[in-house]
Amino acid sequence: MATISGMFGSKIRDRRRQLHLTQEELSRLINTSVSYVANLEGGRRRPSDKVVMKLAEVLGLDARELFLFAIPKIGSFLSELKSSEEMSAWKTFLNSKALRETYNITDRELQMLSKVAMMGEVRSSQDFIFILKSIRQALRKWK
Repeated sequence: MATISGMFGSKIRDRRRQLHLTQEELSRLINTSVSYVANLEGGRRRPSDKVVMKLAEVLGLDARELFLFAIPKIGSFLSELKSSEEMSAWKTFLNSKALRETYNITDRELQMLSKVAMMGEVRSSQDFIFILKSIRQALRKWK
């Protein structure tokens, strides 16, 4: 039988062992059966988000990280979603003629900011303005 997520099972098993818990003790703590814990650790079952939250709490693990181990495909989905959000900030900025005119943004500055947009972390048009002002200020210091 193919495993759901070997990383998730390994993470749970390793942490349970670090805490010197048996599968039986862990199953009691998260209110499930021993066989369910064994199936999670063996990668034969996918946990519900409720179980992931209980496991994170009981084992002292980060719930978000554990959730990503439980459903690895969600990580690529989230990074695609983040990327599309960042591009929408760029498109909003690029389409705002008023912003470009207000701050006298040159074509060369737009090219530079487009490279910043591809790097990833910009979430709003105002972030681009902040970055532009910071670069302009830094360039003045070098002159």
